[in-house]
Amino acid sequence: MVPNKREVIYEVPHRISGFFEIVDEIDGTSIKNPERIGSRGAGFNLSAVGRTTVLIKDLEKHENNVIRVFINNEKVDDKAETTYHIYENVKKLLTCPKKISIFHNFDLPVGCGYGASGSGALGTIYGLNKALNLNLSITEKGRIAHIAEVVKRTGLGTVCGQLRGGLCILKEPGYPCVSESIKFPPNLKIVCGSFGMIHTKSILTDPILNLKIKRAGRRAQAKLLKERNIKSFIKASIEFVDETEMLKILELNKIEDLIKELNNLKILGASMNQLGRSVYAICKENDEREVREIFETYKPEIRVFNTSINRKGPCFVSDEKVKHSHS
Repeated sequence: MVPNKREVIYEVPHRISGFFEIVDEIDGTSIKNPERIGSRGAGFNLSAVGRTTVLIKDLEKHENNVIRVFINNEKVDDKAETTYHIYENVKKLLTCPKKISIFHNFDLPVGCGYGASGSGALGTIYGLNKALNLNLSITEKGRIAHIAEVVKRTGLGTVCGQLRGGLCILKEPGYPCVSESIKFPPNLKIVCGSFGMIHTKSILTDPILNLKIKRAGRRAQAKLLKERNIKSFIKASIEFVDETEMLKILELNKIEDLIKELNNLKILGASMNQLGRSVYAICKENDEREVREIFETYKPEIRVFNTSINRKGPCFVSDEKVKHSHS
């Protein structure tokens, strides 16, 4: 008998956070429940996406479960900690052994402040849920993805933003998400550029930067809640980067120079991705070329991308019985 195979594909938008406040303690006492850990802040989903393909193959009853994970066609398996954490959760629900292959392919670079881990986390749980007929609710899928990010320290609130879509404020930390959309004009463009990776884990565990982020994030959030619009968002994001002094602490001189140059233009504004060695600029369509020209002067060290704000969250792409097998 030919083993049964099923392939499911989901797309989840990349996301840029403009500012955030780490919420991992109450009155000086660490929060133990990962559902309650998270962040307040604001950011937006991008038209660039992460595609997660989940391929399921039934195994014989005497065989053991097998899991394989690929990121941009490189086999990583349990080094993809967030994906693996979600698989370990789901494995308990399996009634018979399976070979599960998970392929993440991202439009934007991983580890550079584009929410790839959140995209992959949601793509994994949405894909596994559909491929294995788990019938998990939307709330439960989000909860599993959020906890995986918190436990593995790859993100704090990205999943909540990616679920909501568009430009939004995360009003309270943890899960279930408490978020609110911010209106933005049509025909806005996001030009972004990346110099390379920052490991989110190293920032979240740095005590000095951690405290600065908490204070600056709280202030930025208060300003945005007073005036809920995109101009207020970008202003709060720029002030957050200045107040935390993260460009100086992390010695990101080129990012500092690039942001200054961009903010001399007549655009909505530019700031640093949270968290990555990346810069984003929000501009109107007719200013896109001028903005991109400034980014291009930093080549070959920078990779430049043209995107826009995406109103959507996770999107189902396809589901089919397959005869072929990925290598």
